[in-house]
Amino acid sequence: MNYSEAKEKMTAVGQEHILKYYEELPQTQKENLLKQIEETDFSVLKRIDCGAGEERGKFAPLAAMKVSEIEARKEELYNTGAEAIKAGKTAALLLAGGMGTRLGSDSPKGMYDIGITKPLYIFERIISNLLDVVKETDTWIRLFVMTSEKNHDATVKFLKEKNYFGYKEDRIVFFKQDMAPACDFDGKLYMEAKDRISTSPNGNAGWYSSMVRAGLDKILTDEGIEWIDIFAVDNVLQRICDPCFVGATILSDVSVGAKVVRKAAPDEKVGVMCLEDGRPSIVEYYELSEEMMNAKDETGEPAYNYGVILNYLFRTSELSKVADDNMPLHVVKKKIPYIDDNGTVIKPSEPNGYKFEQLVLDMIHRLSSCLPYEVIRDKEFAPIKNLTGVDSVETARELLKKNNIEL
Repeated sequence: MNYSEAKEKMTAVGQEHILKYYEELPQTQKENLLKQIEETDFSVLKRIDCGAGEERGKFAPLAAMKVSEIEARKEELYNTGAEAIKAGKTAALLLAGGMGTRLGSDSPKGMYDIGITKPLYIFERIISNLLDVVKETDTWIRLFVMTSEKNHDATVKFLKEKNYFGYKEDRIVFFKQDMAPACDFDGKLYMEAKDRISTSPNGNAGWYSSMVRAGLDKILTDEGIEWIDIFAVDNVLQRICDPCFVGATILSDVSVGAKVVRKAAPDEKVGVMCLEDGRPSIVEYYELSEEMMNAKDETGEPAYNYGVILNYLFRTSELSKVADDNMPLHVVKKKIPYIDDNGTVIKPSEPNGYKFEQLVLDMIHRLSSCLPYEVIRDKEFAPIKNLTGVDSVETARELLKKNNIEL
């Protein structure tokens, strides 16, 4: 893209100010800005009024496959899942686009060292969990790693230097998540530097559209991959491509499986699997009414009792249903650093604009069926979101010790 084409594109969306500093930039920065303009989808700006206040439908409970049933059927579930894995029908996808900012780090989150007596990186724990299944099934599972613009190079370099923590390099594919521009409340795009538009990842449902844009859906087809396990980087205890989970999802003949844990308290701040207008969905903790929190199922247990942990097994043949441009767009108020008219970087203390995200809950709601699959909290849920306190490095370390993992 040249300057004239960039100016035409930005004028068409009323964002000519993006090129304000163009003439004073060094050649490399000019090229970087033009490339960003070429690659960015600005159509989201037309949808500022969409998604932010969408009405939710009618919620109803969705029963989970409980630990007791899983234990009773363990051999059947495991054998079915292991057979699919050995046949190359499953893949794993690590959502690794985040930075370790909340942990006090400027590096990718997965590079954070949680060790006490020795180095132990988040990426190392995640890959070790997947290697457990590789060893059990004697099968190298295809691993996709989704990074972001901001951490791609550092992530690839780090994992290569660490020899991928023992994972086979030729079974790993890296790709970048698509980015969405950020704007003020009037729809004017922010600049984070004179040569860079302020952007953020397009939400945790952006993984498939980003895969398609990178041409990686062809790998799914060419390798006969029927199931793909999507999981977050911050849960250092989760079991990935777990044969029992794969087997349960296959035997239940559903579009997607979702690992869930029993809530620690009725008002715990986790999304809960449910039905919405008869289709699978996730109700956010702040959407749970008092009545829903107190509702009971036929066994007397809380009806909305299973929180999601961002580990989903999608049937690949149905992903086309959730890959079009009509996916709901959530417009979220955020604090967005930017440069002012003098080129000075401003870091706001209050939300000052919008970011645009597509969410996994909308992907799931577009599918016809879902199996919530219960896992034991202390064995599979150790998220690292904070340095201290709830869901922190501290709590994750304690759970790792409890599971006899050396720190």
